[in-house]
Amino acid sequence: MSRLVVISNRVAVPDEQGCPAPGGLAVAVHATMQEREGLWFGWSGQVSDEPPPPTTIDGGHLKYVLTDVRTRDFDEYYNGFANRVLWPILHYRVDLAEFSEADFGGYQRVNEFFAERLGPFLAADDILWVHDYHLIPLAQALRTQGHNNRIGFFLHIPMPPPDLLTTLPHHLELVGALADYDLIGFQTDNDAGNFARYLTRVVGAATPDGRNYQLGQRRFRVGVFPVGIDTDGFRRLAEASMHSPAAEEFRESLVGRALIVGVDRLDYSKGIVNRLDGFERLLEKYPEWHGRITYLQISPCSRQEIPEYIDIDAAVSAKVGHINGRFGAVSWSPVRYVSRNHQREDIAMVMRVARIGLVTPLRDGMNLVAKEFVAAQDPEDPGVLILSQFAGAAAELDAALLINPHDRDAVADAIHTALQMPLEERRSRFQEMYAVLESNDIRYWGQRFVDALTRPGRGPTW
Repeated sequence: MSRLVVISNRVAVPDEQGCPAPGGLAVAVHATMQEREGLWFGWSGQVSDEPPPPTTIDGGHLKYVLTDVRTRDFDEYYNGFANRVLWPILHYRVDLAEFSEADFGGYQRVNEFFAERLGPFLAADDILWVHDYHLIPLAQALRTQGHNNRIGFFLHIPMPPPDLLTTLPHHLELVGALADYDLIGFQTDNDAGNFARYLTRVVGAATPDGRNYQLGQRRFRVGVFPVGIDTDGFRRLAEASMHSPAAEEFRESLVGRALIVGVDRLDYSKGIVNRLDGFERLLEKYPEWHGRITYLQISPCSRQEIPEYIDIDAAVSAKVGHINGRFGAVSWSPVRYVSRNHQREDIAMVMRVARIGLVTPLRDGMNLVAKEFVAAQDPEDPGVLILSQFAGAAAELDAALLINPHDRDAVADAIHTALQMPLEERRSRFQEMYAVLESNDIRYWGQRFVDALTRPGRGPTW
């Protein structure tokens, strides 16, 4: 069996006890590697003026290869082009994109550097699986070096429609480089459809069926592979967490109030300020809930060196203070806001206690928090998921209360509905969504992608 080589910006290396790192990609990679040899390549997290040779960590049948990058290249590649141009444009926020030729050059250089560093580790029959927006031109760099392996690419974040995608400077050069992959995977039909329209209307690719494409001499395929979670594992984690002293202390702190919870990385794409607007509208519109509910928002800071993230941190903090100042009482704060990381078991515990999960991104590729909230619930007395229609997960979890996160009245009304929802309806919605999670467990996701990539007759034509 051919070896599988995974390439991503960061690598989830197991801890000293050999336990795999948490997270969807780590679980998917380890599940896919169960019966095959593999290698996982990516950035070490370190920068240096002259990067040393890559470090190899032996994980048994899965080896980890880590490389430093140059300081200047990292600033231009990661903080610059990846997160100040690609991230906002792919999340439909063209207004926040700040392009510079220097950053684009750094992004290209790091992808070429990764290809150079990866090349000596590759065998001719290796299957390569590249992840996310940081590494769009990696296949092109590898092809230039003479590697004719099967190479697949998966985009974890949204793919906008052509009108937005063409606002990206050098879009033909960059997005066109995806044609050097054999298989390009997306989270949803909407994302794949947007890319298909770009291919046919902007690039001029030919397709007989909307799945197989030809651009010049290059042939490639487009597919949809929605990411799942470790459903049973997260359910068991949530169940076990309820017996901890922390769970008892947390429940006591609620004093019988219904818990509403949001768990998001602090990012403008997550719609946290809009969500807080909706919660404020609930308190305005339905005063009967004053003193009877607590909204806990957990949002660890990220990318703190990027101005837009400093701004969203300040906006969320200000909004929380405004709501608590306006509606709070000596014995009740409507909103609890925590901006630091928590252990996975603590998040699972909070989700299981919650009566409502608020997952309302303005745009999201999938949003695994929505799926984890469902998995964490007590089947006998489940909470209600309120989910943005603009999250990729909405295509699967349509038994949630789907809302437009830009409509503060819709958010308020959904919370009110969820707080009053009868037990029978809550159980019915939960059962429908949990069945979806089981059918698309993370254990199957990676294998489905690799099977599609290695399907006979779909090899490279170079």
